[in-house]
Amino acid sequence: MESARSRQDGKGELIRFLVGECSLGFILAATSAKGVCAILFGDDRDSPKRELKRLFPKADFAEDGGDLDGLLAKIIAQIEDPTDSFNFPLDIRGTDFEKRVWKALLEISAGSTASYAEIARKIGRPKAARAVARACAANRIAVAIPCHRVIHSDGTISGYGGGVERKRALLAREAGKTSKSA
Repeated sequence: MESARSRQDGKGELIRFLVGECSLGFILAATSAKGVCAILFGDDRDSPKRELKRLFPKADFAEDGGDLDGLLAKIIAQIEDPTDSFNFPLDIRGTDFEKRVWKALLEISAGSTASYAEIARKIGRPKAARAVARACAANRIAVAIPCHRVIHSDGTISGYGGGVERKRALLAREAGKTSKSA
């Protein structure tokens, strides 16, 4: 039986990944046997690979140029034109608290935002806004679990694993798509 810790760090597991390029820089998609376990941004081709290896220090890795092409293309298409939600299996790893936060994030529609405090209230932990921010920072599956849609209560944008400029760009694209179709 695998422990929660070995599941988190990828011990004894094969993680397949592919790096591509989109208008926001380089992007890595990684899958386990259970689904997409990471979507990571980077400023160069190697930075998301390093981050993947940091997140799953005990996993085995295989760069996949075939099977993951279609998945990466879908992810890039969604980033470039955010009109749909992601529709592929996710391998979500985290603490119970993080999973509750991420589930709440999945309910924020494209073009909308919520504050860290609103998410804390939604999950029944009204004083846990900072813990919600930490859970967002721990999210390994960028864009598919939309932590970029969480902002401060005063409307300011900060804190995004892919960088604040990427967060602004993602929010602007989503707002533009929803306002054009409204």
